[in-house]
Amino acid sequence: MEKVDIIGGGIAGLALAGILDPGKFDVTIYEQRPELPTVGTTLAMWPEAQRALSELGILGAVRSRGAKIKTGALRRPSGEPLLSMEGEGLLGISRPELLRLLDAAVPRSVSRAVARVDKLPGTAGLTVGADGVNSIVRRHFRGPQSEARPTPFLAVRGVIPGTPLQEDIGEYWGRGEIFGLAPAEGGSNWYASFRSDLGPDKVDVAEALEVTRNRYANHASAVQEVLAKARPDTTLAQRIWICPPLIKYSQGNVVLIGDAAHAMTPNLGRGACEALIDAVTLGKLLNGLPSEKALAAYGRKRIMRTQLLRAASSLMGTVALAQGAQPWRDALLKQVGKRVSRTRERASTSN
Repeated sequence: MEKVDIIGGGIAGLALAGILDPGKFDVTIYEQRPELPTVGTTLAMWPEAQRALSELGILGAVRSRGAKIKTGALRRPSGEPLLSMEGEGLLGISRPELLRLLDAAVPRSVSRAVARVDKLPGTAGLTVGADGVNSIVRRHFRGPQSEARPTPFLAVRGVIPGTPLQEDIGEYWGRGEIFGLAPAEGGSNWYASFRSDLGPDKVDVAEALEVTRNRYANHASAVQEVLAKARPDTTLAQRIWICPPLIKYSQGNVVLIGDAAHAMTPNLGRGACEALIDAVTLGKLLNGLPSEKALAAYGRKRIMRTQLLRAASSLMGTVALAQGAQPWRDALLKQVGKRVSRTRERASTSN
C-alpha cells in the first residue's frame, strides 16, 4: 500500500480521496474543520466538471439535487440588459451539497484527521496540497514568494428563498462593482463584489451585509429586494485572495491541486470545476502509473490550462470591476450584445 496524505478536505481533497484506488493506496485526509459547512452558494458545473463527477459516480445525485443554468444577461445597475448570456449545459449545485456528496463517495478505508496542518506530515509517501489559496503545502516547496495575496475586493454572497424572475437573472455591472443573481435549488443564489477595506482576514458577515446594502442602494429594485431578504446566517463574506502563477505543480513527493495550485478570482466561475478535474485527473494517473510518471503527466495535462484560466479570470475581473473606463466598457458590451442577437436571429431563421 502506498501512503497518500491529502492536506485539505474540501472539494479537491475529497474528490481525490474518492477516486484513488483503495486497494493500492493508504489515504489520510487532514482537515481542520470538524464538520462540513452548512452555508454556501451555488457553484456552476461546466461539462468537463460534470464528466469528473461522473468518474466519481455522483453525477446523477448532483443532477437530482442541483438546478439547470440556462440564460441570463449582463446588465447595467438599473437592470437594463447589455449582453445576453447562454448557459446551456451548465448545472448548478450548492457548495455544501456538493461537499456532502463528495464526502459520501470517499471509501471507508480512508482515514480522517481533524487537525490544522502547519508542517507537512513526516511520511515517506505522497503529500497532496489541497489546502486552498493560503496553502501551507505550496509555501513549503515554493517558498514565501508563493504566498497568497489579497485583492482590494470583497466577495459577499448568499442564498434566499424564492425563485428569481427571468428578467432579473444575470450580472449587474456598475462602477467598480458586480451583483449577480441566479436560480438555485429551492431559492435564489446571489453574490456581490466591490472594493472594501473590510478584512483582509476574518470579515464580520453582518457588517459586510450592511455595507453591501448601502453600496447597492441605487441598483435595480430586484437587487435591493434580494439584499433586503438576505440574512447573516445564510450569507458568506470574505476578501478575494489570489496566488501568483506557478510553472510546476509537483516537486519530489509533493503535489498541488485545486486552489492551492491555481487560485483564481471568481469571475469565470471555474475554480470549483478545475479543482474537481485536477483531482480526478491526478487520481486516475496515480491509479495506473508509478508515482513519478503520474505526477509528470499530471503537470503536462493541467498546468497550461489552469494557469490560462487563472489569467483569464483575473482579466475578466478587471473588466467587470472597471471604474474610470465603465462607460466605454458598457458601450462595447451593448454593441456586442446587438451583434450576438442578430447572429442568433439569423441562425434561428435558417433553421
